[in-house]
Amino acid sequence: MMVSTMIMVAALAIVAALLVSLPVLYRLFSADAGDKTSRKKAIPPGSFGLPVIGHTLSLLGALRANTAEEWLRRRATAYGPVSRLSLFGCPTAFLVGPAANKFVFTSSALTTVNAEAFRRMVGRRNVFDLAGDEHARVRAMMVQFLKLDAVKSYVANMDAEVQRHLDAHWHGRASVAVMPSMKTLTFDVMSTVLFGLERDTAQELSKEFHQLVQGMWTVPIDLPFTRFSRCLAASRRGRRSVAAVIEERRAKLERGESSPADDMLTHMLSNGLPVEEITDHVMFLMVAAHDTTAALITFLLRHLDANKDAYAKVLQEQEEIARCKAAGEALSWEDLCKMRYTWAAAMETLRMVPPPFSMLRKVLADVEYGGYLIPKGWQVMEVLTMTHWDPAIFPDPGRFDPARFDDPSALPPYSFVPFGGGARMCPGNEFSRVETLVAVHYIVTRFRWKLAAGCDGSFSRHPMPYPTQGLLIDINPIH
Repeated sequence: MMVSTMIMVAALAIVAALLVSLPVLYRLFSADAGDKTSRKKAIPPGSFGLPVIGHTLSLLGALRANTAEEWLRRRATAYGPVSRLSLFGCPTAFLVGPAANKFVFTSSALTTVNAEAFRRMVGRRNVFDLAGDEHARVRAMMVQFLKLDAVKSYVANMDAEVQRHLDAHWHGRASVAVMPSMKTLTFDVMSTVLFGLERDTAQELSKEFHQLVQGMWTVPIDLPFTRFSRCLAASRRGRRSVAAVIEERRAKLERGESSPADDMLTHMLSNGLPVEEITDHVMFLMVAAHDTTAALITFLLRHLDANKDAYAKVLQEQEEIARCKAAGEALSWEDLCKMRYTWAAAMETLRMVPPPFSMLRKVLADVEYGGYLIPKGWQVMEVLTMTHWDPAIFPDPGRFDPARFDDPSALPPYSFVPFGGGARMCPGNEFSRVETLVAVHYIVTRFRWKLAAGCDGSFSRHPMPYPTQGLLIDINPIH
């Protein structure tokens, strides 16, 4: 019975994929036909791969094997810095280089696009999927709580959250899986510091989010026994919890018991956003903020373990700061400003292992780039490591060298883009920086660590980078 059910589910999935692909196939053929007859410019060189599937399975397999950069470099070598392929059922222009990064982040002919499964999990009105004036308006609301002056006021609360987490999840243990630990930490920091959630609510939400993020890059078929179905159920539970918190904030605002300046949720309510849309924004931020920062901290520790000179410099910098603090005294903004080498090491980590692998944009109108026509309805993809690992920009790119970022302003524009660029620059980059520095300070001054037996530090992408065994390390407290 189970086998027949699984066969039926697979068959329905294939049928659904074929139905979804029909308009895509039409676009593919019409794009080629238009190129041959009426278009003045040629579409990019390359191929669309297999019917329906395109290059999707091949790229996803390369991501899981951590060979996607090599896979894409072969295409760039074969076809040049502008080429075509087919991903997720859509014709896609693959662009390479700093100029391509600038084009992707600043062109008005492009808009953001997310996978259907992602949008189903976080909501279709999330800030990432908004465009134009709507995007600018919501982004401005968020920036009120993510700008530098606001982030400075969060340092003491972040300090308390980091120490609480290490006391609860690191002290007294012989080993720790860093990535799951950092995911829990960053989710708790964001929930309590940014959204003002009670700890019990944050912990319940954390369970749902750890489930739903596993479904954001799956085939979006809501049938029993599928991962997407299980993750979508977790998303619905999470949305109900978030909506309940928003309704509580609305009631307090109406009673005059709170102010729009208190937290981001209340601020959005005071600006007239409906509960459903605020829920979408919160869901997106919770996914984006905690996953990316958790990956940064995890891979920074991985690189410090493998590069003893860099580790010694980070440790020396952090111990000098610790020696100036009284017992129990929290870190201050001034302390964080002294962590120059630590942040340079974090930047080098972002260069080598950027949490987002690529950026996808939807083409709103026919647009030319690099001498080629990219038709309306196509996608445009740029991959961060194509420039981050370019030896012409970063010599010996496989070497971990924080000194590259002694003067970030000396780098060519749009060559280092882990936080995006232009109007789409990540508004939470300062929040992430502070969170990372506080966490690293307490980890390196309280623990010695090394990779556990059997953990080689390798990783794959799903599509976020995830280390083998969650980066399992053996730890010893520093007395």
